[in-house]
Amino acid sequence: MGRPPKYKTAEELQKKIDEYFASGLRKIPFPIGKGDAQTIIEIELPTITGLVLHCEFCSRQAFYDYEKKEEFKYTIKKARTRIEQHYEEELLISRNSAGPIFALKNLGWSDKQEIDHTTAGDKITNLNITVDDSQTAETFKKLRNAGKVD
Repeated sequence: MGRPPKYKTAEELQKKIDEYFASGLRKIPFPIGKGDAQTIIEIELPTITGLVLHCEFCSRQAFYDYEKKEEFKYTIKKARTRIEQHYEEELLISRNSAGPIFALKNLGWSDKQEIDHTTAGDKITNLNITVDDSQTAETFKKLRNAGKVD
């Protein structure tokens, strides 16, 4: 039988999500500049878990399960995208990008590059190489040096 749904409409859930982004965000001190010119500002730190708890779900999975319901799909995706935006902005201002990168990877981002290719005879005219964290551009250089890539 299961529990009754926490939210009956997307509008109810959207109201709670808007409330989180309006006032439920944790603020942390963030240093800008160096030495005597350093200033401490407060930045808002939205998180998926913070949003989940604010919306009174018992787990992230329960929150994500709502995304499977057609009526709530847009609402959940938009909320997740708002959180991604904050992590993406943090990449631009942070001296240590490991945290935002980790968070974005957990939100579906990846460190790979894809390039398509086609061949004409024995020469590659349009190359598709997937490069992830563990690979380097050496593969591309070797192909170019061998005359396989223009």
